[in-house]
Amino acid sequence: MRYVLDLLYLFAGLIYSPVIVYRAIRHGRYRAGWAQRFGRIRRRSPEKKCIWLHAVSVGEVNAAMTVVKELEDRFADFEIVISTTTDTGFARANNLLNQDHQVFYFPFDFSWAMHRAFGNIRPAICLLMELEIWPNFISLAKRLRVPVVVVNGRISDKSYAGYKKIKPFTNKIFGKISLVLAQTDQYAQRFREIGAGNVIVTSSLKYDTAQIADKVQGADALAAQINIGSERLWVAGGTGPGEEQIILNVFTHLKQSGKLEDLRLVIVPRKPERFDEVARTIADAGFDFIRYSSIKKTDVMYKERPAVILGDTMGDLRKFYSLATIIFVGRSLVPMGGSDMMEAAALGKCTVFGPHAFNFRQTVDSLLAGNGAILVNDADELLQTMQKCLLEPKYAREIARNGQEDIKRNQGATTRSIEQIEKFLHTSK
Repeated sequence: MRYVLDLLYLFAGLIYSPVIVYRAIRHGRYRAGWAQRFGRIRRRSPEKKCIWLHAVSVGEVNAAMTVVKELEDRFADFEIVISTTTDTGFARANNLLNQDHQVFYFPFDFSWAMHRAFGNIRPAICLLMELEIWPNFISLAKRLRVPVVVVNGRISDKSYAGYKKIKPFTNKIFGKISLVLAQTDQYAQRFREIGAGNVIVTSSLKYDTAQIADKVQGADALAAQINIGSERLWVAGGTGPGEEQIILNVFTHLKQSGKLEDLRLVIVPRKPERFDEVARTIADAGFDFIRYSSIKKTDVMYKERPAVILGDTMGDLRKFYSLATIIFVGRSLVPMGGSDMMEAAALGKCTVFGPHAFNFRQTVDSLLAGNGAILVNDADELLQTMQKCLLEPKYAREIARNGQEDIKRNQGATTRSIEQIEKFLHTSK
């Protein structure tokens, strides 16, 4: 089977190679880590036993932080190594974890590349954040008797539908996983239906990583530099293609209402490669705006107060969120699955999102049940909601308070997850 998979991967790689070349040239992606992607990975402390944690991208890296911290505290005699798949995930993990742990790109699932990777890493356990299942990886771990645990497990509607179509294959692969720690009962049932035998519900780790706070370090300095004062501020974070235009149209109506002249808008696109595109969209809409990247690494204290700010930097979304009067969480008015609204709610902000937040179903259901966020179905509802929240601050504060309390109620997944992981690690000592 593994040789058949190798041929399929090779064929898929040849087809996809023009896309890789284009993105490498146009967007600077896929330029680093090629040796690691083929299994050439070095550990810092090869004399120690090893925990291999894999987090696909930024969201999974962020969710893994509390688990890594607990593993550090409880298993100091183990080395922890962290792999990621995407460039943005690698940058985030490198920024947060590289000082203490080896960070590398996850190897391609060719059988020979995985053999080389396992030979170099020699893990005592593999932890997969949320869900990224590669057949050769899983099969080799099983043959080497290395337990594989899915942590913070979830299966989206789209993935679930796809897995069901190849159920005989998924039954074979998921049946080799040692344990799945699922976010919800629904996700747990989906894992069982596609072959996972050992599944426990622990809730979502992201509740534990969501920082309950009224202030964010560095936010005041950002506000001073970009001249954000006491005016009302709408932050649209993690936006996707087509969404910025909708937001700008709604913003235009709000400004023209005669009651919200002081309102300013911050747009923070989800993907860095879209920063220039979104800048053009804002300019075409006729607004004066500033790109935060133009002054971030300077001593400039911006004196003007343009109506729109483009947050075209990495790592500053939470700072903008902490300054917001109201937050719209993007990739949800367009069918892209949403962005994480937990961070906004944890900061005690009135949080709004669209109908296409299916990648965050647990958070959505919980927040809406507790009246801790607002769902809008289209641009008209977004306009009406923005008007109500901005003109009735008491109502907005109630939504914000409910959302923050919901985050607090759902915390504790890290402890439950570590208790299960610990059982495997004790047998490895």
